[in-house]
Amino acid sequence: MDSPNAAEIRKQLQTTIGPAPWYWKTFPSFRSPEGRLFRWVHQGNQGSVAFVVVLARENEQAARLALNTYCRPFLLTPGRIGIWSPEGPNIRIVVFDADSLQAFDLAEIAGWFKQSSERVYAATPPIAEFEIPLSLAPGMHSITIPRDLASIDELIVPTSYKALSSTDPAFALFVLYLQAGLVEVLPQKWFTTAHYAVGKQWISRAARDRDSHRIFGECYGVGAFLLEEDGCRLADWIDRA
Repeated sequence: MDSPNAAEIRKQLQTTIGPAPWYWKTFPSFRSPEGRLFRWVHQGNQGSVAFVVVLARENEQAARLALNTYCRPFLLTPGRIGIWSPEGPNIRIVVFDADSLQAFDLAEIAGWFKQSSERVYAATPPIAEFEIPLSLAPGMHSITIPRDLASIDELIVPTSYKALSSTDPAFALFVLYLQAGLVEVLPQKWFTTAHYAVGKQWISRAARDRDSHRIFGECYGVGAFLLEEDGCRLADWIDRA
């Protein structure tokens, strides 16, 4: 493997998708097969839909999709968009066909959406959805993947992880190999309540370096990190907050 290049990792981190609403500017705009350009719009910090991030067609005010906190979108085949988010004891993934999304007025969700446990709102049902339990043990597991997600090779999902003591990992990376129907659970052995203020500090996003194939990411409130080849141990800090 090539040695990781810190400058290149910083560049890749800038476009690594993080959770709504804090990282909404990393969300990918895209053009559907029917030629429509879709873009993400943050609804500001005040009002009944404050901090909601919506998907809309270019030059249209109507929303097609609304994301609550901790949602992360990712692109599939042209015109298909996936969203993953925490859902109780699971990771939930839903898939929508962009051209089929019906428009809705944000007044429909004003007031209750931010206060609810709902992560995604759409007037059109998803074309596929499934959940992965957060209770999976470390290591590789077989999972059943909806066909609409099979075009994705790898998706790295940072998530909280049940720690039984102050020295147990409080976060894990769930690496989804969707084409292969596998998920690998990588507990972050360096991220424990003994060393970090879990809740105020948390792993917000992660990706794999194109050259070295090592995983890097961002720990909110701490800095950008690089992992060892096993994906579980901290190798170095790329930047400190």
